[in-house]
Amino acid sequence: MNTTTTGKQKPTQVQPYRWTRQEYEKMVEIGLFPPEARLELIEGEILTMASQTSVHAVAVSKVQASLMAIFRTNYYIRVQMPLALSDNSEPEPDIAVVVGTADDYWNEHPQRAELIVEVAYSSLDYDKQRKRQLYARNGIPEYWILNLHEHQLEVYLEPQGDDFQSKTILTAGATIAPLSHPNHSVNIADLLPR
Repeated sequence: MNTTTTGKQKPTQVQPYRWTRQEYEKMVEIGLFPPEARLELIEGEILTMASQTSVHAVAVSKVQASLMAIFRTNYYIRVQMPLALSDNSEPEPDIAVVVGTADDYWNEHPQRAELIVEVAYSSLDYDKQRKRQLYARNGIPEYWILNLHEHQLEVYLEPQGDDFQSKTILTAGATIAPLSHPNHSVNIADLLPR
């Protein structure tokens, strides 16, 4: 077989297959994954999420309770549920505050959120890098990382391209008000495990 005049073949590039959100949802629907599997689709890759520690679970509950006191009407606080961000990404953030009620999402997952919160311990680097870029690229206006390593809240605002233009670090003595509710603040100490 004559491939070129020099006799050399061009090397084949090996590329991973990138799944679409539709393909991923179909696989979930038909039960391709075990029911206990903790997965999310990020930029076409199906990734396994770490098991939750008790400290992570408590922190998620504390964030949920604090935000429920603020987002009382016309918002739905989703805990570790899919967010259909793009054709190839369906993350499951620890907390996503979306417009509407649970009944608004019978037929499909929400495609945007007003606020996303990730509680980070073992996933800190992943949440600070890949997830931050994903959320910025998809125009999430406000992204919080509850950093359990350093007992602080990292607040990212002003998404532009692959990153946020503003970053603020808050510790236990501070408070924060979500962008959409500037008159309602949360004590950072109330979010952190004791």
